[in-house]
Amino acid sequence: MNLLLDALAWVLDPANWAGSGSIGARILEHLGFSAAVVAAACAVGIPAGAAIGHSGRGRSLVILLTSGARALPTLGLLTILGLALGIGLEAPFLALLVLALPPVLAGAYAGVESVARETVGASRAIGMTEWQIVRGVELPLAAPVLLGGIRSAALQVISTATLAAYVADTGLGRPLFEGLKTQRYDMMLGASLLVALLALAVELCFQALQSSASRRAAPHTGRPQSARPHRAALGARERTPA
Repeated sequence: MNLLLDALAWVLDPANWAGSGSIGARILEHLGFSAAVVAAACAVGIPAGAAIGHSGRGRSLVILLTSGARALPTLGLLTILGLALGIGLEAPFLALLVLALPPVLAGAYAGVESVARETVGASRAIGMTEWQIVRGVELPLAAPVLLGGIRSAALQVISTATLAAYVADTGLGRPLFEGLKTQRYDMMLGASLLVALLALAVELCFQALQSSASRRAAPHTGRPQSARPHRAALGARERTPA
């Protein structure tokens, strides 16, 4: 209990919130670095997952990549990349990107693949191109599952981004490493509590986004729809004789 009180005292000490290496600056560094990693994972994983889910080709590749990447130990990968690339943000960025990419890729693939094939067929019947179907029908309907993948990636990255301090002076990992070296356990526990609070805040934000996306994708009729092109496709399907 005393250690917890000491950790809270360290977090609430105004002196620790001033200067370039303050708690506030470390939080912003942690969030900014984590957001950059997740954004890069989304830029790669969402188009690739959507293409695989839409075409149905490459399922085994997704399973192989996601399983293999999740099996890699992040600290070991960071050590190897740190030795290869040296001190800086490049090594932790790449290591965390490997951690974040599988859930984003899997979420995009699973979400797009889960869209009813009848809906996709009706979209083609009214003259929509494949790109219009992916953008205006499948991705909006896949939003809840897709956000679930991004949510998983964001939580993993935020929780693991403390390792970036292993080879770079950034984020909330710095107080952890500094506290370990100087035996300032109040600092270590305080930084750990801040990381946990950041992860909790991100979790709550994604829960709200997923709930909103689910309501848009599943209206009162119970049929998944969230975009105008998709509503038109449903109408066309209902008018088309079986």
